[in-house]
Amino acid sequence: MAGLGPGRLHSLIDGVFAIALTLLVLDLPRPAGSAQLVHDLLRAWPSYVAYLVSFVTIGILWIEHHGMMSAVRGISRRFLERTLAFLLFISIIPWPTALAASYADHAVPEARATAILYAATMLMMGLTFAWSWHYLATHPELVTEAARPAFATGARRALLGGLVYLVAIAVAFLSPLASFAIDAVVAIYFAASRSSVPELVIRSAQAGESG
Repeated sequence: MAGLGPGRLHSLIDGVFAIALTLLVLDLPRPAGSAQLVHDLLRAWPSYVAYLVSFVTIGILWIEHHGMMSAVRGISRRFLERTLAFLLFISIIPWPTALAASYADHAVPEARATAILYAATMLMMGLTFAWSWHYLATHPELVTEAARPAFATGARRALLGGLVYLVAIAVAFLSPLASFAIDAVVAIYFAASRSSVPELVIRSAQAGESG
């Protein structure tokens, strides 16, 4: 498969990301026939927070993954398997997001369970993303030559980003709300940091093509 282009894989990836983002919106509260609409909407604040955190997380992941894929020039079965594992957890994200929105302000046992589930989903998403970066870093024949040096950095960044959620899982046993706050901080950090890795990969890939 190494000789095959990644066109179909690009389409699958974009489709899964688009569906995941759409499903997030469908879980936002829609009070039906409420006599106190503003009050009911304000009470649903956990839903808005959960939506924003997950939207930002998925959006950043799409940017990072787009940067990675911009340098991919061939695919293998092993890379396809790793990409599907990553997409598995991207597609799952709307589910723990909806649960977090529903139970974040409930009693501790329910809130703790949803906090652990949410952080565990994000952990697995980060680990599978790092798995893809690492595979490409160790199989340079699949990527543009000029972009190869950036893949080790991308693998480390994805791994560290995923492992942070271990802290959120541990904190959930003490304070579910603090765990959710860590999830939000991770999303904000990666959104604000604007990693140069995807841009470096894209520029390197473009330079390799023009060269």
